[in-house]
Amino acid sequence: MDLSNFDNLDSKEVFRWFSEMSKIPRESGHEKEISDFLVKFAKGRNLEVYQDKENNVIIKKKATSGYENVKPVIIQGHMDMVCEKTKESKHDFRKDPIELIVEGDILRANDTTLGGDDGIAVAMGLALLDSKDIPHPALEILVTTAEETGMDGASAITGEHLDGKTLINIDGEVEGVFLVSCAGGLNTLVDFDIKKEDNSNEALKIEVSGLKGGHSGIEINNQRANAIKVLGRVLYAVKNDINIACIEGGAKHNAIAKNADAVIVAKDIDKVKTAIETIANNIKAEYRVEDPDMKIVVSKADAVKECYTKEVSNNVIDFIMLSPDGVLYMSRDIEGLVQTSANNGILKEENNKLIFTISIRSSVSSSSNEIASRVEIAAARTNANCKRSSEYPAWEYDANSKVKDIALNAYKKITGKDAKIEAIHAGLECGILKKPLPDVDMISMGPDIWDVHTPKEHLSIASVDRMWKVLKELVINIK
Repeated sequence: MDLSNFDNLDSKEVFRWFSEMSKIPRESGHEKEISDFLVKFAKGRNLEVYQDKENNVIIKKKATSGYENVKPVIIQGHMDMVCEKTKESKHDFRKDPIELIVEGDILRANDTTLGGDDGIAVAMGLALLDSKDIPHPALEILVTTAEETGMDGASAITGEHLDGKTLINIDGEVEGVFLVSCAGGLNTLVDFDIKKEDNSNEALKIEVSGLKGGHSGIEINNQRANAIKVLGRVLYAVKNDINIACIEGGAKHNAIAKNADAVIVAKDIDKVKTAIETIANNIKAEYRVEDPDMKIVVSKADAVKECYTKEVSNNVIDFIMLSPDGVLYMSRDIEGLVQTSANNGILKEENNKLIFTISIRSSVSSSSNEIASRVEIAAARTNANCKRSSEYPAWEYDANSKVKDIALNAYKKITGKDAKIEAIHAGLECGILKKPLPDVDMISMGPDIWDVHTPKEHLSIASVDRMWKVLKELVINIK
């Protein structure tokens, strides 16, 4: 990326550090290299640094003159990113740098996720640490791992090396919206034992593609189609006439499934193909607004020697139909806020099992438990196993928060516009960090970033510049 594009921006150093980070692989679960990069950054500047066994990093910088008696401020984000790419891309997230592309005010990547979620937070933290002319209280830059796969990094934070009483999380994706509450959630893992039988029938392949997908929390209210659920409906329409040979769909538990496919076998292949094409046209018509590019393609497949037994095939199809998905309840307290949702995120065969991962979110813990129970009942009725994992708490609204007022004033001063205080139907690390840091006043913010968790992810350069100025104003005024 040509950094001369940012010469006239106050945030040039933010983009410089973002560019440097984009050269380093940082897929969730594989953050060691980027974590070590942060440690090296700190040691090169003689800053106090801690790296734990989860590769979380805390970097400390002493207060500037006049702020010696002010409690430290924690700046927080996560170093990992969702790694999604187009079908055509040959990008290897374990070794290849992200190719950054500037188009006017837009920064995007070449056929991959950008990593603005949440590389921009880390880049802002590094720019603060590297600055020589920004007055500030003592800073504690907290950068966590594995946020995108269950926030395991944040769950390992003990608070032992953190003294701050204000935390600014930079993981928001809408400029001018300051978040003060978030949903909690959990994953339900459902698995079927795959039992097979010999097959002599012809095979068909069903492919669901062209869906928009998106973040399963932030964009769940858009009512976009879930490819796994669409595939389930197609299979249910021909359930009595088919056996499944193989099936898969989705890529991430927190991304709405964009693709799903299955190979099926049947005695009367032409009858089944006609029935599938009919239901496919009906489903595409339903989603003509939300997912106008949806494709449901059915074609002849190579012969298969084995397929799922009829019992397993029927149970799998029934479970897909029974599994809750999408918006389930709206908030009674905050107008327009999704209270509870479910996302059928991943369907894959592994070690002779077919495994579903269903992500559940809610700002009400009892509601989250209800939906998890519904998944468990559906699993029991279809002879599958079910367990809960990666449970994380909601971040409850604090009416006495002081940082929210400082943030509103900072945004008004920088932009001349009024910001909003909102809650979000997505998990934020603030909810988890509240446990080891119960007395810390927290807020979450960020620049405009769109289509996160997809290869279309992009951000506004001007928005990053404005929110960088807001962050500096915030830090200066926390006293």
